[in-house]
Amino acid sequence: MGPRRSQTLVPGASWFIRLVPVLGVIIFYRFVSQEYYTMRTNPRTSFIAAIAASLSLHGKADGAVDLGWYAPNATEINDLTKVIGGQGVYGFIYNSSATPASEYGTYNWCNMPHVRATEYKTPASEYKLQYVEVIQRHHKRTVYASNSFPVESYGWNCDDEGLFYYGEPKAGKKAAHTYWQGFLSAQNPFVPTGFLGSCQFPQITKEGLDDSWQHGKDLYGVYHDLLGFLPDTANEKVTFRVTQNVITSEVAGMVLNGMFGVEEDHPLLVNPSGYDSLEPTYSCPTASSLFSAIRSGSNWTNHLTAASGIYSTLDNISGVSTTDSGFHASFDHYYDNLSARQCHAKPLPCKLVNGVNSTTCVDQDLADDVYRLGNYEYSYIYRDDPRSLAASYTSQGVWVGELTAHIRDFISGTSNVIYRHNVAHDGSMSRVLSLLQLDVMVWPGMGSEVVFELYKREESATPTSVTATPTAAPNCNRDNCFRQFLQESAKVSAFCPTYTASSATAALPTFVSNCGGLASRVSSACSCLVTPTSSSTAPTSTPTAPASGSGYYIRVLWKGQPLRSSNPSLGLMDMVPLETVLAYFDGLVGVGASLVKGKCNGSIPV
Repeated sequence: MGPRRSQTLVPGASWFIRLVPVLGVIIFYRFVSQEYYTMRTNPRTSFIAAIAASLSLHGKADGAVDLGWYAPNATEINDLTKVIGGQGVYGFIYNSSATPASEYGTYNWCNMPHVRATEYKTPASEYKLQYVEVIQRHHKRTVYASNSFPVESYGWNCDDEGLFYYGEPKAGKKAAHTYWQGFLSAQNPFVPTGFLGSCQFPQITKEGLDDSWQHGKDLYGVYHDLLGFLPDTANEKVTFRVTQNVITSEVAGMVLNGMFGVEEDHPLLVNPSGYDSLEPTYSCPTASSLFSAIRSGSNWTNHLTAASGIYSTLDNISGVSTTDSGFHASFDHYYDNLSARQCHAKPLPCKLVNGVNSTTCVDQDLADDVYRLGNYEYSYIYRDDPRSLAASYTSQGVWVGELTAHIRDFISGTSNVIYRHNVAHDGSMSRVLSLLQLDVMVWPGMGSEVVFELYKREESATPTSVTATPTAAPNCNRDNCFRQFLQESAKVSAFCPTYTASSATAALPTFVSNCGGLASRVSSACSCLVTPTSSSTAPTSTPTAPASGSGYYIRVLWKGQPLRSSNPSLGLMDMVPLETVLAYFDGLVGVGASLVKGKCNGSIPV
């Protein structure tokens, strides 16, 4: 080892070294002053909130979060031996949108349970709701044309509704409100296959539109009437988004009216065709390859082989060719065909002989076989196969990145939107449930929803007695008079008991000016308000998650209740620290979906 060389400093270097600590102090001062300015200019942020918002730059919140795939619970749904030889469909409902009140929460394919005031668990008082994002499947519809039998034994008409299609300049001439009226031409020798009638295949049916409206009313009943979170009108703090498939727009219009009473023009956000992150339709070869591999292995084909007898019976009745790849790659087509009929109280099909119904028909047991197999397939594709997680987070990852960006933008104060509503499809819902690793996977039914709620915990809050606030009784008419009553809840609490007990000719106070001076409307609004008694308590949510360093928490609702994930880092998603949820999503798709393109094209491994 040679003699150590002496190190000669570059001229001026000693002066620079002495300057380094001073520069550090200056940089630190500039950082602190900037954060202080942020807090002063935006009352919604705090130093901790700013740190949470800065996750958008650093991309990491909690390095201990587990990104691994975890198997769902073993149930009758994903047990092939019980699926093939079973009876019924686990108590699920397939023949009506109506679920008995005592059974609400039961899987109903025709109209899935969703957030509504009756079952909603209000968090403890120290948790304050900040932001909500909903993703839901459209409501019930006619069957897709590709899922119809070659010749159907009866028609399907939709003359009880209108599908409105027209364009209109935002300023200038007005358009007629035109809608499609389906018809068949007697002169056209080319007869379409499948159902004949005035419907489009698909379109949301009149009953599905009614379900959509009620869905909106129920959401408004929680987030406006119960929690006082939503604005009275669909203003700039609220957005609605749809896909390129028009059935989502058909639903969104009804949900909007059910929530806010909107009848005038209202924008629906939509991505370009072929690039949509909500449906999703953007190109992702990795996801396509993974889903293809899931659907082609022996674990997949085993159930098709085991169900060969069921296929044989269905093909004989339907007239579907045994070589029809669409009907025989999975039970998707038969499931859609039979369930669409039953949700609309239409008879199950019979075999046509010389154009006439025979006595060989699909009975309820055979339909139940199809429904069990359909749920088995969705569980396998989206949860049971270990590759399902990567297949889902790559194909739905852009939307997830948008979701996390929405949350970060709200916390940082760069967005004032507090409620976003996405109307999508079963494929969208399945992928979201897959990447959340739902513990018991099913085929997401009509109107199914996942709700992401962002809360901030007020550390100084202490449990106190709360004055009972009037809320809406079921099935009330939410007109302007009623909405004003809800806004003036404190005054109404004192006014209504004396008014309803006195003469209807009593003088009306100024705070009921929207009632048109009509005693009948005032009396109706009073009778529609329910004030909880001191002895009654609303359902409350008691989270058991660890504390959040930022003070923000996420609650995820599925079927109106906190979702349970098989992933141990997520668990019961009832007030999970925001850092944990962001770290999980960012680890899968990157901050703002920054990893999705690379994972889709293969340049980044999954």
